[in-house]
Amino acid sequence: MTTTTAPETTPQTHAFEADVAKLLHMMVHSVYSDKSVFLRELVSNAADACEKLRYEGIADPALLGDDASPRITVTLDPDAHRLTIEDNGIGMSAAEMTDALGTIARSGTKSFMDKLADAQGSDDPQLIGQFGVGFYAAFMVARTVDVVSRRAGADDASIWSSDGLGSYTIAPIAPSEAPSRGTRVVLHLLDDAQDYAQRFTVERTIKAQSGHVPVPIFLREKPDAEPVEIADGAALWTKPKSAITEADYTDFYRSVSGQFDDPALTLHYRAEGRHEYSVLAFVPSTKPFDLFDPDRAGRIKLYVNRVFITDEAEVLPRYLRFVRGLVDSSDVPLNMSREMIQQSPVLAAIKKGVTAKILSELEKRATAEPEAYLGIWDTFGPVLKEGLYEDFERREALLDLARFHTTTSDGGWRSLADYAAGLKENQTAIYYVTGTDLDRIATAPQLEGFRARGVEVLLLSDPIDNFWVTAGIDYQGKPFRSVTQGSADLALIPLLEGTTPPSAEASGAVSDFLAFVKTTLADSVSDVRASDRLTESAVCLVATESGMDRQLERMLASAGQAPPKAKPVLEVNPQHALIVKLAALGEGDTTLREDAAHLLFDEAQIADGEQPLDPRAFAARLARVLTRALG
Repeated sequence: MTTTTAPETTPQTHAFEADVAKLLHMMVHSVYSDKSVFLRELVSNAADACEKLRYEGIADPALLGDDASPRITVTLDPDAHRLTIEDNGIGMSAAEMTDALGTIARSGTKSFMDKLADAQGSDDPQLIGQFGVGFYAAFMVARTVDVVSRRAGADDASIWSSDGLGSYTIAPIAPSEAPSRGTRVVLHLLDDAQDYAQRFTVERTIKAQSGHVPVPIFLREKPDAEPVEIADGAALWTKPKSAITEADYTDFYRSVSGQFDDPALTLHYRAEGRHEYSVLAFVPSTKPFDLFDPDRAGRIKLYVNRVFITDEAEVLPRYLRFVRGLVDSSDVPLNMSREMIQQSPVLAAIKKGVTAKILSELEKRATAEPEAYLGIWDTFGPVLKEGLYEDFERREALLDLARFHTTTSDGGWRSLADYAAGLKENQTAIYYVTGTDLDRIATAPQLEGFRARGVEVLLLSDPIDNFWVTAGIDYQGKPFRSVTQGSADLALIPLLEGTTPPSAEASGAVSDFLAFVKTTLADSVSDVRASDRLTESAVCLVATESGMDRQLERMLASAGQAPPKAKPVLEVNPQHALIVKLAALGEGDTTLREDAAHLLFDEAQIADGEQPLDPRAFAARLARVLTRALG
């Protein structure tokens, strides 16, 4: 194929946006051993273009003209070192080519490029294509790329060209040299990519990676050869499950998800009754890079009778946004706008049904294959826990799915059913502690009294944990209660055999000392009291009964949403040797007692993972105390 512009027209040169230029540099200098990923991305783009035309053709059948059957044609030209992927889909205008090929509009681009830069040499092809930038993968195998396109219903056509080195050109092209409708991508192959002009390589790659796209794919061995169908475009989800192999599902999953892992869970069924629809959904085995994008958007595609409608409809709740796949409905009217579809009661019913089915399948996996389920939870647990805060209706099911590290799990996972089975005598709550570091919170001093009684405590280190535990949740009638907030109320729970009983009873001297500490620290704490939760440490800090948990307070402050600063409670172990000796000082050395009070508070701050309120004063007080101790 020869691509020339109209002689009277000078191509306009444009610089790529900075993000695109950086991305192209990475692609051009890619060291991935499996560069065939580019072919999957270009075929996927072509299939999307055909599906968009099919949708727009419903409202405007004239767009289809006399060529209503969608297809993708791959043409090889080994003599000219070219590979061409052409579709008869919706096509693009010159302005649309600039938007689609000169910029990256989708969020998460920087994260993607950072990952790509870090992975150079790691041979991880799944990095490509996850952020809507798959087209640029063509520059891994091409020295230049030409894109010729004519939008459906338009007379004029344009050509986009680039060598991937920082700029591109766009110019009109003679209609006779453009597709009658759709897009033609021409790759001028690099010397080390000549295999992609050979039938064996291209046919094998397409069948392996794109054999189940819902558009027929044809292959021309040479520009003047007859096209041969190599993929029939039959929608995989319409086939009986008995006719589909595991490899078929995996190939389709990789095509629809943009990932190269194997699905951890595959769900394929047809719902019948009041609403009829087919579902083919997958739970990935690795995290998609856009999992924590601020918009928390899902990636389920919505079809109506095999016509692609949108991938922006909220088919699943946002805490299931990691699920990839599609829903094909027979009940959603095709003439509805995307906005109307989102508000449709039919879509609401589908969302409810598919969500329930996915949660049910996860529960079945958890029961039948617990180790396999733990892999899913380890990957997507923090996202699923968002549902505990957001989805009251399904909270019970989500609590059954939840798994936790605990003070007794030795690094493993425990379900709430496991926890409930191990409740101690007179235990009336499910206890938890939150933080950012699992190892640190596992050694928090506030846990000592619980450990002395063998009471299991959930160790919650995900940011979302700070929110769902405040939502008034209970499990089997037991409320969730923070060990760092309010009083511990542990007296009624028996100690483990052989454990020395801690006591919150303070001697007269200790009581006097605690009163002195409370007065001295009046600007920093709301109360100072004897503790029944401490067995080894001298002091700890807890939030007041009605106050905000201290970890949530810190989290909001770091996000610039600091609530009014609440004074914590300083709890003191009245049996600790240090406290007993400080109390024995009496009222004789006020300076030492004041220094000791402040140092006890600073000690509790440090144990909580925070700095002393006044590091300079902390250092001065510590120096005075050490000097006195050394005589």
